[in-house]
Amino acid sequence: MPIFIFIDNVKHQNNFMKKLKVLSVSAVVVWASGYFLVSNFSGLPNVEPDKMPLAVLEQAGCVMCHSKEATQPFYAHVPIAGQLIKTDMEEGLKHFDITPTIEELKAGKIVNETALAKIEHSINDNSMPPLRFSIVHWTSSLNKAKKQVLLDWIASERKKLNANTGIAKKFENEPVWPVVAPKNIDARKVKLGSILYHHTALSGDETVSCATCHPLDKGGADGLQTSTGIRKQKGDINAPTVYNAVFNHRQFWDGRADNLQSQAGGPPLNPVEMDGGDWDKIAKRLEKDSAFAKEFKAVYPDGFTEKNITDAIAEFESTLVTVDSDFDLFLKGDENAMSENAKKGYKLFKDMGCAVCHSGRNLGGQTFEYMGLKADYFKERGNVGKINDKGLVSFTKDERDTHKFKTPTLRNVSLTAPYFHDGSTSNLKEAVEIMAKFQRDKNLSDEEIADIVKFLESLTGKLNGKKLEKK
Repeated sequence: MPIFIFIDNVKHQNNFMKKLKVLSVSAVVVWASGYFLVSNFSGLPNVEPDKMPLAVLEQAGCVMCHSKEATQPFYAHVPIAGQLIKTDMEEGLKHFDITPTIEELKAGKIVNETALAKIEHSINDNSMPPLRFSIVHWTSSLNKAKKQVLLDWIASERKKLNANTGIAKKFENEPVWPVVAPKNIDARKVKLGSILYHHTALSGDETVSCATCHPLDKGGADGLQTSTGIRKQKGDINAPTVYNAVFNHRQFWDGRADNLQSQAGGPPLNPVEMDGGDWDKIAKRLEKDSAFAKEFKAVYPDGFTEKNITDAIAEFESTLVTVDSDFDLFLKGDENAMSENAKKGYKLFKDMGCAVCHSGRNLGGQTFEYMGLKADYFKERGNVGKINDKGLVSFTKDERDTHKFKTPTLRNVSLTAPYFHDGSTSNLKEAVEIMAKFQRDKNLSDEEIADIVKFLESLTGKLNGKKLEKK
Protein backbone atom coordinates (compact mmCIF):
# COMPACT_ATOMS: atom_id res chain seq x y z
CA MET A 1 0.00 0.00 0.00
CA PRO A 2 1.44 3.46 -0.94
CA ILE A 3 2.35 5.49 2.11
CA PHE A 4 0.09 8.44 1.17
CA ILE A 5 -2.98 6.12 1.03
CA PHE A 6 -2.12 4.73 4.49
CA ILE A 7 -1.78 8.23 5.94
CA ASP A 8 -5.08 9.26 4.35
CA ASN A 9 -6.84 6.25 5.94
CA VAL A 10 -5.41 7.13 9.33
CA LYS A 11 -6.70 10.69 8.94
CA HIS A 12 -10.16 9.39 8.12
CA GLN A 13 -10.08 7.07 11.15
CA ASN A 14 -8.96 9.89 13.44
CA ASN A 15 -11.72 12.14 12.09
CA PHE A 16 -14.24 9.36 12.64
CA MET A 17 -13.13 8.86 16.25
CA LYS A 18 -13.34 12.61 16.89
CA LYS A 19 -16.86 12.70 15.49
CA LEU A 20 -17.79 9.67 17.58
CA LYS A 21 -16.54 11.36 20.74
CA VAL A 22 -18.49 14.52 19.89
CA LEU A 23 -21.63 12.47 19.31
CA SER A 24 -21.08 10.59 22.58
CA VAL A 25 -20.65 13.82 24.54
CA SER A 26 -23.72 15.31 22.86
CA ALA A 27 -25.76 12.23 23.71
CA VAL A 28 -24.66 12.44 27.34
CA VAL A 29 -25.72 16.09 27.49
CA VAL A 30 -29.14 15.25 26.04
CA TRP A 31 -29.56 12.29 28.39
CA ALA A 32 -28.47 14.39 31.37
CA SER A 33 -31.00 17.07 30.52
CA GLY A 34 -33.73 14.52 30.29
CA TYR A 35 -32.61 12.94 33.53
CA PHE A 36 -32.86 16.10 35.55
CA LEU A 37 -36.27 16.89 34.07
CA VAL A 38 -37.74 13.45 34.51
CA SER A 39 -36.24 12.84 37.97
CA ASN A 40 -38.03 15.91 39.23
CA PHE A 41 -41.36 15.48 37.47
CA SER A 42 -41.89 11.74 36.87
CA GLY A 43 -44.95 10.53 38.73
CA LEU A 44 -45.85 7.22 40.29
CA PRO A 45 -46.83 4.28 38.07
CA ASN A 46 -50.54 4.13 37.31
CA VAL A 47 -51.33 0.86 39.13
CA GLU A 48 -53.30 -0.35 42.13
CA PRO A 49 -51.71 0.49 45.53
CA ASP A 50 -50.83 -3.14 46.28
CA LYS A 51 -48.99 -3.37 42.94
CA MET A 52 -47.07 -0.14 43.46
CA PRO A 53 -43.85 -1.50 45.06
CA LEU A 54 -43.38 -4.00 42.24
CA ALA A 55 -44.12 -1.36 39.61
CA VAL A 56 -41.61 1.08 41.13
CA LEU A 57 -38.87 -1.57 41.28
CA GLU A 58 -39.55 -2.62 37.71
CA GLN A 59 -39.58 0.98 36.53
CA ALA A 60 -36.28 1.56 38.31
CA GLY A 61 -34.73 -1.11 36.09
CA CYS A 62 -33.16 -3.06 38.96
CA VAL A 63 -33.29 -6.36 37.07
CA MET A 64 -31.10 -4.92 34.32
CA CYS A 65 -28.03 -5.23 36.56
CA HIS A 66 -29.21 -7.20 39.59
CA SER A 67 -30.36 -10.41 37.95
CA LYS A 68 -28.80 -13.55 36.55
CA GLU A 69 -31.31 -13.34 33.72
CA ALA A 70 -30.20 -9.84 32.71
CA THR A 71 -29.00 -9.33 29.13
CA GLN A 72 -26.86 -6.51 27.81
CA PRO A 73 -28.87 -3.67 26.22
CA PHE A 74 -28.38 -2.66 22.58
CA TYR A 75 -26.20 0.33 23.49
CA ALA A 76 -23.67 -2.00 25.16
CA HIS A 77 -21.94 -2.08 21.76
CA VAL A 78 -21.09 1.62 21.95
CA PRO A 79 -17.33 2.06 22.56
CA ILE A 80 -16.37 2.71 26.20
CA ALA A 81 -20.00 2.41 27.34
CA GLY A 82 -19.93 -1.32 26.68
CA GLN A 83 -17.21 -2.02 29.24
CA LEU A 84 -18.92 0.19 31.81
CA ILE A 85 -22.18 -1.67 31.30
CA LYS A 86 -20.50 -5.06 31.62
CA THR A 87 -18.76 -3.97 34.83
CA ASP A 88 -21.96 -2.53 36.28
CA MET A 89 -23.85 -5.74 35.56
CA GLU A 90 -21.15 -7.93 37.10
CA GLU A 91 -20.88 -5.75 40.21
CA GLY A 92 -24.64 -5.41 40.50
CA LEU A 93 -25.10 -9.16 40.55
CA LYS A 94 -22.35 -9.59 43.14
CA HIS A 95 -24.23 -7.29 45.49
CA PHE A 96 -27.79 -8.45 44.95
CA ASP A 97 -29.84 -10.74 42.74
CA ILE A 98 -33.26 -9.12 42.91
CA THR A 99 -35.00 -11.75 40.76
CA PRO A 100 -36.33 -13.82 43.72
CA THR A 101 -37.71 -10.61 45.25
CA ILE A 102 -39.55 -9.69 42.06
CA GLU A 103 -40.97 -13.22 41.89
CA GLU A 104 -42.09 -13.07 45.54
CA LEU A 105 -43.83 -9.76 44.90
CA LYS A 106 -45.59 -11.09 41.84
CA ALA A 107 -46.78 -14.10 43.83
CA GLY A 108 -47.98 -11.94 46.73
CA LYS A 109 -45.48 -13.48 49.16
CA ILE A 110 -43.67 -11.78 52.03
CA VAL A 111 -40.23 -10.72 50.83
CA ASN A 112 -37.00 -12.03 52.31
CA GLU A 113 -35.72 -9.83 55.17
CA THR A 114 -32.27 -9.41 53.62
CA ALA A 115 -33.79 -8.24 50.33
CA LEU A 116 -35.78 -5.65 52.26
CA ALA A 117 -32.63 -4.47 54.04
CA LYS A 118 -30.69 -4.21 50.78
CA ILE A 119 -33.37 -2.15 49.07
CA GLU A 120 -33.74 0.09 52.11
CA HIS A 121 -29.99 0.64 52.35
CA SER A 122 -29.69 1.62 48.68
CA ILE A 123 -32.57 4.10 49.10
CA ASN A 124 -31.15 5.69 52.22
CA ASP A 125 -27.66 6.20 50.79
CA ASN A 126 -28.97 7.23 47.34
CA SER A 127 -26.76 4.67 45.64
CA MET A 128 -29.41 3.12 43.41
CA PRO A 129 -29.99 3.55 40.61
CA PRO A 130 -26.55 5.01 39.74
CA LEU A 131 -26.51 8.39 38.02
CA ARG A 132 -25.08 7.09 34.75
CA PHE A 133 -27.85 4.47 34.61
CA SER A 134 -30.56 7.05 35.26
CA ILE A 135 -29.13 9.34 32.59
CA VAL A 136 -29.77 6.65 29.99
CA HIS A 137 -33.00 5.32 31.53
CA TRP A 138 -34.88 8.48 32.42
CA THR A 139 -37.83 6.86 34.16
CA SER A 140 -35.58 4.78 36.43
CA SER A 141 -34.95 7.71 38.75
CA LEU A 142 -36.32 7.19 42.25
CA ASN A 143 -37.87 10.49 43.23
CA LYS A 144 -39.11 11.24 46.74
CA ALA A 145 -42.57 9.79 46.14
CA LYS A 146 -41.22 6.51 44.76
CA LYS A 147 -38.74 6.14 47.59
CA GLN A 148 -41.52 6.64 50.10
CA VAL A 149 -43.59 3.92 48.42
CA LEU A 150 -40.72 1.47 48.84
CA LEU A 151 -39.91 2.52 52.40
CA ASP A 152 -43.56 2.18 53.44
CA TRP A 153 -43.71 -1.23 51.80
CA ILE A 154 -40.52 -2.36 53.60
CA ALA A 155 -41.94 -1.24 56.95
CA SER A 156 -45.17 -3.10 56.23
CA GLU A 157 -43.33 -6.31 55.31
CA ARG A 158 -41.23 -6.14 58.45
CA LYS A 159 -44.32 -5.84 60.62
CA LYS A 160 -45.50 -9.12 59.15
CA LEU A 161 -42.12 -10.79 59.64
CA ASN A 162 -41.57 -9.67 63.23
CA ALA A 163 -45.15 -10.07 64.41
CA ASN A 164 -45.48 -11.95 67.71
CA THR A 165 -41.78 -11.53 68.56
CA GLY A 166 -42.46 -9.09 71.40
CA ILE A 167 -40.48 -6.34 69.69
CA ALA A 168 -41.15 -2.86 71.10
CA LYS A 169 -43.14 -0.57 68.82
CA LYS A 170 -40.28 1.88 68.44
CA PHE A 171 -38.09 -0.90 67.03
CA GLU A 172 -40.63 -2.58 64.76
CA ASN A 173 -38.95 -1.22 61.61
CA GLU A 174 -35.46 -2.36 62.59
CA PRO A 175 -33.65 -4.64 60.12
CA VAL A 176 -33.35 -7.27 62.89
CA TRP A 177 -35.76 -8.53 65.53
CA PRO A 178 -36.01 -10.91 68.50
CA VAL A 179 -36.01 -14.65 68.04
CA VAL A 180 -38.77 -16.71 69.66
CA ALA A 181 -38.89 -20.34 70.70
CA PRO A 182 -40.46 -22.75 68.19
CA LYS A 183 -44.00 -24.00 68.62
CA ASN A 184 -45.89 -27.13 67.59
CA ILE A 185 -42.94 -29.37 68.38
CA ASP A 186 -43.44 -33.14 68.69
CA ALA A 187 -41.81 -33.93 72.04
CA ARG A 188 -41.52 -37.64 71.27
CA LYS A 189 -39.62 -36.97 68.06
CA VAL A 190 -37.43 -34.42 69.81
CA LYS A 191 -36.39 -37.02 72.39
CA LEU A 192 -35.57 -39.56 69.69
CA GLY A 193 -33.76 -36.94 67.64
CA SER A 194 -31.64 -35.97 70.64
CA ILE A 195 -30.56 -39.59 71.09
CA LEU A 196 -29.74 -39.91 67.39
CA TYR A 197 -27.86 -36.61 67.41
CA HIS A 198 -25.51 -38.06 70.03
CA HIS A 199 -25.52 -41.64 68.69
CA THR A 200 -22.22 -42.86 67.23
CA ALA A 201 -23.97 -45.70 65.37
CA LEU A 202 -24.54 -43.21 62.55
CA SER A 203 -20.84 -43.56 61.71
CA GLY A 204 -19.21 -46.59 60.12
CA ASP A 205 -16.89 -47.40 63.04
CA GLU A 206 -19.24 -46.02 65.71
CA THR A 207 -16.87 -43.27 66.83
CA VAL A 208 -18.48 -40.13 65.42
CA SER A 209 -21.86 -38.49 66.09
CA CYS A 210 -23.49 -35.23 65.05
CA ALA A 211 -22.37 -33.84 68.39
CA THR A 212 -18.74 -34.55 67.54
CA CYS A 213 -18.61 -31.61 65.15
CA HIS A 214 -21.51 -29.67 66.67
CA PRO A 215 -21.15 -30.05 70.46
CA LEU A 216 -23.97 -28.28 72.26
CA ASP A 217 -21.75 -27.26 75.17
CA LYS A 218 -19.40 -25.34 72.86
CA GLY A 219 -21.77 -23.02 71.09
CA GLY A 220 -22.94 -25.70 68.66
CA ALA A 221 -19.59 -25.87 66.85
CA ASP A 222 -16.38 -27.75 67.63
CA GLY A 223 -14.02 -24.77 67.73
CA LEU A 224 -11.71 -26.23 65.09
CA GLN A 225 -10.70 -24.68 61.80
CA THR A 226 -12.12 -27.77 60.09
CA SER A 227 -13.72 -30.72 61.84
CA THR A 228 -12.21 -34.15 62.41
CA GLY A 229 -14.30 -36.99 61.06
CA ILE A 230 -14.06 -40.75 60.98
CA ARG A 231 -10.56 -42.24 61.06
CA LYS A 232 -9.26 -38.81 62.06
CA GLN A 233 -9.87 -37.39 58.59
CA LYS A 234 -10.00 -33.61 58.32
CA GLY A 235 -12.83 -31.79 56.61
CA ASP A 236 -12.29 -28.93 54.18
CA ILE A 237 -14.61 -26.28 55.65
CA ASN A 238 -15.45 -24.83 59.05
CA ALA A 239 -18.38 -26.40 60.91
CA PRO A 240 -21.11 -23.78 61.48
CA THR A 241 -23.16 -23.69 64.66
CA VAL A 242 -26.26 -25.87 64.90
CA TYR A 243 -27.97 -23.35 67.18
CA ASN A 244 -30.73 -21.42 65.37
CA ALA A 245 -29.93 -23.30 62.15
CA VAL A 246 -33.66 -23.93 61.75
CA PHE A 247 -33.99 -20.29 60.66
CA ASN A 248 -31.50 -20.59 57.78
CA HIS A 249 -32.92 -20.26 54.29
CA ARG A 250 -30.82 -23.25 53.22
CA GLN A 251 -28.23 -25.43 54.98
CA PHE A 252 -24.45 -25.85 54.55
CA TRP A 253 -22.10 -23.08 53.43
CA ASP A 254 -22.94 -23.88 49.80
CA GLY A 255 -26.70 -24.25 50.32
CA ARG A 256 -26.92 -27.78 48.98
CA ALA A 257 -29.58 -28.79 51.54
CA ASP A 258 -32.92 -26.99 51.56
CA ASN A 259 -33.84 -27.78 55.18
CA LEU A 260 -32.65 -29.41 58.40
CA GLN A 261 -33.89 -32.86 57.42
CA SER A 262 -32.02 -32.77 54.15
CA GLN A 263 -28.91 -31.54 55.95
CA ALA A 264 -29.12 -34.33 58.54
CA GLY A 265 -28.88 -36.90 55.77
CA GLY A 266 -25.55 -35.63 54.48
CA PRO A 267 -22.86 -36.33 57.11
CA PRO A 268 -23.80 -39.99 57.83
CA LEU A 269 -22.96 -40.94 54.24
CA ASN A 270 -20.04 -38.56 53.77
CA PRO A 271 -16.82 -40.65 53.56
CA VAL A 272 -14.81 -38.03 55.45
CA GLU A 273 -17.33 -37.16 58.15
CA MET A 274 -19.13 -40.35 59.26
CA ASP A 275 -18.79 -42.85 56.41
CA GLY A 276 -21.85 -44.74 57.62
CA GLY A 277 -21.97 -46.87 54.48
CA ASP A 278 -25.64 -46.73 53.60
CA TRP A 279 -28.93 -46.37 55.48
CA ASP A 280 -29.47 -50.12 55.76
CA LYS A 281 -26.11 -50.50 57.49
CA ILE A 282 -26.87 -47.55 59.76
CA ALA A 283 -30.24 -49.11 60.63
CA LYS A 284 -28.60 -52.42 61.55
CA ARG A 285 -26.17 -50.70 63.91
CA LEU A 286 -29.00 -48.76 65.56
CA GLU A 287 -31.07 -51.96 65.92
CA LYS A 288 -28.38 -53.29 68.28
CA ASP A 289 -29.72 -50.81 70.85
CA SER A 290 -32.89 -52.81 71.43
CA ALA A 291 -34.43 -50.46 73.99
CA PHE A 292 -33.95 -47.47 71.72
CA ALA A 293 -35.19 -49.42 68.69
CA LYS A 294 -38.39 -50.27 70.55
CA GLU A 295 -38.92 -46.64 71.58
CA PHE A 296 -38.20 -45.46 68.05
CA LYS A 297 -40.70 -47.84 66.44
CA ALA A 298 -43.40 -46.64 68.81
CA VAL A 299 -43.20 -43.29 66.99
CA TYR A 300 -41.99 -44.52 63.60
CA PRO A 301 -43.59 -47.95 63.02
CA ASP A 302 -41.46 -48.66 59.93
CA GLY A 303 -38.30 -48.22 61.97
CA PHE A 304 -34.88 -46.83 61.14
CA THR A 305 -35.28 -45.53 57.59
CA GLU A 306 -33.43 -42.54 56.16
CA LYS A 307 -36.63 -40.50 56.22
CA ASN A 308 -37.42 -41.34 59.85
CA ILE A 309 -33.89 -40.87 61.17
CA THR A 310 -33.43 -37.50 59.52
CA ASP A 311 -36.93 -36.39 60.48
CA ALA A 312 -36.24 -37.06 64.17
CA ILE A 313 -32.86 -35.32 64.08
CA ALA A 314 -34.38 -32.31 62.32
CA GLU A 315 -37.18 -32.11 64.90
CA PHE A 316 -34.60 -32.07 67.68
CA GLU A 317 -32.40 -29.49 65.95
CA SER A 318 -35.41 -27.23 65.41
CA THR A 319 -35.62 -26.85 69.20
CA LEU A 320 -32.05 -25.54 69.43
CA VAL A 321 -33.20 -21.94 69.40
CA THR A 322 -31.53 -19.49 71.75
CA VAL A 323 -33.86 -16.78 73.04
CA ASP A 324 -33.71 -13.74 75.28
CA SER A 325 -30.20 -12.52 74.54
CA ASP A 326 -29.41 -9.11 75.99
CA PHE A 327 -30.02 -7.69 72.53
CA ASP A 328 -33.41 -9.40 72.25
CA LEU A 329 -34.44 -7.98 75.61
CA PHE A 330 -33.32 -4.55 74.45
CA LEU A 331 -35.45 -4.84 71.31
CA LYS A 332 -38.37 -5.85 73.50
CA GLY A 333 -38.08 -2.56 75.37
CA ASP A 334 -35.58 -3.12 78.20
CA GLU A 335 -33.23 -0.17 77.74
CA ASN A 336 -30.90 -1.48 80.45
CA ALA A 337 -30.42 -4.91 78.93
CA MET A 338 -27.45 -3.71 76.83
CA SER A 339 -24.45 -1.60 77.80
CA GLU A 340 -23.98 1.82 76.24
CA ASN A 341 -20.99 0.51 74.32
CA ALA A 342 -23.06 -2.34 72.91
CA LYS A 343 -25.74 0.15 71.85
CA LYS A 344 -23.12 2.25 70.07
CA GLY A 345 -21.84 -0.93 68.45
CA TYR A 346 -25.31 -1.76 67.18
CA LYS A 347 -25.66 1.71 65.67
CA LEU A 348 -22.30 1.30 63.92
CA PHE A 349 -23.38 -2.15 62.78
CA LYS A 350 -26.36 -0.59 61.03
CA ASP A 351 -24.62 2.55 59.78
CA MET A 352 -21.90 0.50 58.11
CA GLY A 353 -24.43 -1.69 56.36
CA CYS A 354 -23.63 -4.90 58.27
CA ALA A 355 -27.31 -5.38 59.05
CA VAL A 356 -28.04 -5.48 55.34
CA CYS A 357 -26.84 -9.10 55.12
CA HIS A 358 -26.99 -10.01 58.82
CA SER A 359 -30.67 -9.18 59.06
CA GLY A 360 -33.91 -10.63 60.39
CA ARG A 361 -34.39 -12.80 63.44
CA ASN A 362 -31.24 -14.84 62.84
CA LEU A 363 -28.99 -11.92 61.89
CA GLY A 364 -27.97 -13.92 58.83
CA GLY A 365 -28.62 -17.23 57.16
CA GLN A 366 -30.99 -15.84 54.52
CA THR A 367 -28.75 -15.21 51.53
CA PHE A 368 -25.44 -16.16 49.95
CA GLU A 369 -22.98 -13.32 49.71
CA TYR A 370 -19.75 -12.80 47.82
CA MET A 371 -16.73 -13.03 50.14
CA GLY A 372 -14.48 -10.10 49.29
CA LEU A 373 -17.03 -7.66 47.90
CA LYS A 374 -14.70 -4.66 48.15
CA ALA A 375 -11.25 -6.29 47.95
CA ASP A 376 -9.74 -9.64 47.02
CA TYR A 377 -10.09 -11.53 50.29
CA PHE A 378 -8.63 -14.76 48.97
CA LYS A 379 -5.52 -13.15 47.52
CA GLU A 380 -4.70 -11.28 50.72
CA ARG A 381 -5.62 -14.20 52.95
CA GLY A 382 -3.26 -16.57 51.21
CA ASN A 383 -3.16 -20.29 51.85
CA VAL A 384 -4.68 -21.38 55.16
CA GLY A 385 -4.68 -25.11 54.51
CA LYS A 386 -7.00 -27.50 52.71
CA ILE A 387 -10.10 -25.32 52.46
CA ASN A 388 -13.07 -25.50 50.11
CA ASP A 389 -13.33 -21.93 48.82
CA LYS A 390 -15.84 -22.64 46.05
CA GLY A 391 -19.04 -21.72 47.86
CA LEU A 392 -22.48 -21.66 46.25
CA VAL A 393 -21.12 -22.67 42.83
CA SER A 394 -20.72 -26.22 44.19
CA PHE A 395 -24.49 -26.43 44.41
CA THR A 396 -25.71 -24.23 41.53
CA LYS A 397 -22.89 -25.02 39.05
CA ASP A 398 -23.08 -21.36 38.02
CA GLU A 399 -19.57 -19.89 37.93
CA ARG A 400 -20.96 -16.52 38.95
CA ASP A 401 -21.62 -18.06 42.37
CA THR A 402 -17.96 -18.80 43.01
CA HIS A 403 -16.86 -17.46 46.42
CA LYS A 404 -20.46 -16.88 47.52
CA PHE A 405 -21.23 -18.36 50.92
CA LYS A 406 -24.25 -18.53 53.16
CA THR A 407 -24.23 -15.54 55.48
CA PRO A 408 -23.73 -17.10 58.93
CA THR A 409 -25.95 -16.26 61.85
CA LEU A 410 -24.36 -13.86 64.33
CA ARG A 411 -26.34 -15.21 67.24
CA ASN A 412 -23.98 -16.60 69.90
CA VAL A 413 -21.09 -15.54 67.66
CA SER A 414 -18.77 -14.89 70.60
CA LEU A 415 -18.91 -18.64 71.29
CA THR A 416 -18.42 -19.97 67.77
CA ALA A 417 -14.83 -19.13 66.82
CA PRO A 418 -12.98 -19.69 64.55
CA TYR A 419 -14.79 -17.55 61.99
CA PHE A 420 -15.72 -17.63 58.32
CA HIS A 421 -16.02 -20.67 56.09
CA ASP A 422 -12.24 -21.13 56.24
CA GLY A 423 -11.93 -20.81 60.02
CA SER A 424 -9.07 -18.42 59.36
CA THR A 425 -9.39 -16.32 62.52
CA SER A 426 -10.30 -17.13 66.10
CA ASN A 427 -10.38 -13.52 67.21
CA LEU A 428 -13.71 -11.66 67.12
CA LYS A 429 -11.94 -8.29 66.95
CA GLU A 430 -9.96 -9.43 63.90
CA ALA A 431 -13.11 -10.88 62.32
CA VAL A 432 -14.79 -7.48 62.58
CA GLU A 433 -11.76 -5.78 61.00
CA ILE A 434 -11.75 -8.28 58.14
CA MET A 435 -15.44 -7.87 57.40
CA ALA A 436 -15.21 -4.08 57.58
CA LYS A 437 -12.34 -4.05 55.10
CA PHE A 438 -13.35 -6.70 52.59
CA GLN A 439 -17.14 -6.33 52.67
CA ARG A 440 -17.67 -2.65 53.49
CA ASP A 441 -14.36 -0.96 52.53
CA LYS A 442 -14.09 0.61 55.98
CA ASN A 443 -11.16 1.18 58.30
CA LEU A 444 -12.46 1.24 61.87
CA SER A 445 -10.85 2.74 64.93
CA ASP A 446 -10.02 0.51 67.90
CA GLU A 447 -12.90 2.12 69.79
CA GLU A 448 -15.37 1.40 67.01
CA ILE A 449 -14.24 -2.21 66.77
CA ALA A 450 -14.52 -2.62 70.53
CA ASP A 451 -18.10 -1.28 70.47
CA ILE A 452 -19.12 -3.63 67.66
CA VAL A 453 -17.59 -6.55 69.55
CA LYS A 454 -19.63 -5.57 72.61
CA PHE A 455 -22.75 -5.60 70.46
CA LEU A 456 -21.87 -9.04 69.08
CA GLU A 457 -21.32 -10.34 72.59
CA SER A 458 -24.84 -9.19 73.49
CA LEU A 459 -26.23 -11.72 70.99
CA THR A 460 -25.60 -14.75 73.21
CA GLY A 461 -28.98 -16.24 74.05
CA LYS A 462 -30.54 -18.77 76.37
CA LEU A 463 -31.60 -22.36 75.89
CA ASN A 464 -34.08 -23.83 78.35
CA GLY A 465 -33.71 -20.72 80.49
CA LYS A 466 -29.93 -20.91 80.75
CA LYS A 467 -27.55 -18.61 78.94
CA LEU A 468 -25.19 -20.40 76.57
CA GLU A 469 -21.55 -20.59 77.53
CA LYS A 470 -18.56 -22.35 76.08
CA LYS A 471 -17.27 -25.12 78.30
